[in-house]
Amino acid sequence: MLKKVTITNINTGHKSVTLVDTDTHDKAIVGCGISPNETANIEDVTGADEKLQRFTSPKAGNEDCGAFFSGLGRCLERNISMTKSLKLQVNRVRSARYKGMIAEVVHAISMGEKFSDAMGKFPDIFSEDILSLIMAGEEAGQLSRVCKRIGIAQKKSSKTLKKLQGALIYPAIVIILGVVVVIVMSFTLVPAMAKLFTAFKSELPLATKALITLSDLFIHKPYMAAAPLVGLYVFFSNFGKLMAQRWTQDLVLKVPVVGTLVRKSASAAGFRTLAMLTESNVRLTSALEITAAATWHYHYKEFFLRLRDHITVGRNLHEGFLMESHWLGSDGRNLCGLIELASETGSGTEMLTEIADDYEEELDNLAAQMDKLIEPLTMLILGVMVGFLIYAIYGPMFSLGDVILKRK
Repeated sequence: MLKKVTITNINTGHKSVTLVDTDTHDKAIVGCGISPNETANIEDVTGADEKLQRFTSPKAGNEDCGAFFSGLGRCLERNISMTKSLKLQVNRVRSARYKGMIAEVVHAISMGEKFSDAMGKFPDIFSEDILSLIMAGEEAGQLSRVCKRIGIAQKKSSKTLKKLQGALIYPAIVIILGVVVVIVMSFTLVPAMAKLFTAFKSELPLATKALITLSDLFIHKPYMAAAPLVGLYVFFSNFGKLMAQRWTQDLVLKVPVVGTLVRKSASAAGFRTLAMLTESNVRLTSALEITAAATWHYHYKEFFLRLRDHITVGRNLHEGFLMESHWLGSDGRNLCGLIELASETGSGTEMLTEIADDYEEELDNLAAQMDKLIEPLTMLILGVMVGFLIYAIYGPMFSLGDVILKRK
């Protein structure tokens, strides 16, 4: 349940409003980060207002996750108590979900629960690999170090995602505007054009017939005009689920540039997770299993699970890499050489971290160049749409002269 907290400074009278996703007023007080010189007025947000607030307010994501863990790690490193360290993070996060999570975890710790158990109640915002790292950090007495590493990793992911999203805004706007133009023309220009062509009874190109059919559909069933826009909304809102399908992931890997970007993204996330788990003294088979569960691309899920199976039957990591390197694409053999070097020098964790760093650097470079890479594709899509409309509208006009002359 959302709580709307209006905070008033008793010295200046200045008011600010924040949202906390929790169930009680006491937890909302903790989640709003109130200071001693402030008062709070709490209201329940329900019904349509709650849905609207959840839709428009900041979402729980990598940015909040990075800020939370980096700040928490810094506080714990300086021997500040867990409860106070958590409360200090309230004003670092922006989403109501994270503010409510902090309040819930503070309450759970005050009731005697372990930090990892309290965090485990929020699987929607903390993935399995993060929870496993927290448990490993508690057991090894390195919770502050683990939290800082999680914060760094999440901030890097957030930075890369922002670059990719920024690069995709332009083509998304072009596609939406193109769809809107086609819909408007279907209600205005195309009906008049269809009457003219029908009166002369001339043979129409396939593109013109398709445009007229689409216009008739929109005129007789106006609600169908919203179908393309609804389709685009459903596509983008379910993009993550679509990309989770195996056939989609296989298809994307075959697309030039995009396939490379996907491979580097999955590799960076996978090897970074494995490096953090091994650094936290998690058993290798368990670390591989957790990494597989946390990896979003099924090629890398299969790779890490098969590595675990090889380790289970007594093979070393290098042998497993050699036998399963085909899952890693063109980089497979190169990574096998790095793992062989790590096994000979006893620097497995450092080498995994180096591999993740290299992939993240390459991913950052690709993300920075996405504008230049996507611009030609956007122009191609725009050119195809404009060319289709020009051909569909003006194509039949070139044959109208022959029809008129025959009638004379």
